Amino acid sequence: MGIAETEFMREALAEAQAAAEAGEVPIGAVAVIGGEIVGRGQNRLLRDVDPTAHAEMVAMRAAARAISNYRLIECELFVTLEPCAMCAGAMIHARLKRLIYGASDPKAGAAGSVLEVVNHPRLNHQMLVTSGVLDEECGQLLREFFRQRRT
Repeated sequence: MGIAETEFMREALAEAQAAAEAGEVPIGAVAVIGGEIVGRGQNRLLRDVDPTAHAEMVAMRAAARAISNYRLIECELFVTLEPCAMCAGAMIHARLKRLIYGASDPKAGAAGSVLEVVNHPRLNHQMLVTSGVLDEECGQLLREFFRQRRT
């Protein structure tokens, strides 16, 4: 795991923490092109009243606006949790270069935990995937959020 990977994942964790402070499920993402953050996202489902406002989608939208192109072919997306099927599908359509995620999602993960959407052999785009970057910190933030919700 490289220094840049952990630094960018820490930026995604900061987005996740901000989501938690706003009452959202703490998932964060940053979109990086050429070593520069071009988009940030955090879960905004409740605030935006939008079922598609997952952290990944928010970050990809911001990145697309920043480069004036919906094709994110040079983009690396750092996400604190393994993407769901919706987000994985959007990553394929955007032609994302690389996905880097922290914690695996055994309930809805679409990068191999439950489904293999990200690099399904019959789909028209493949991307590099790196999992487990700061996975303990990413998972702990989610566990603590849900522990507090239950009490």
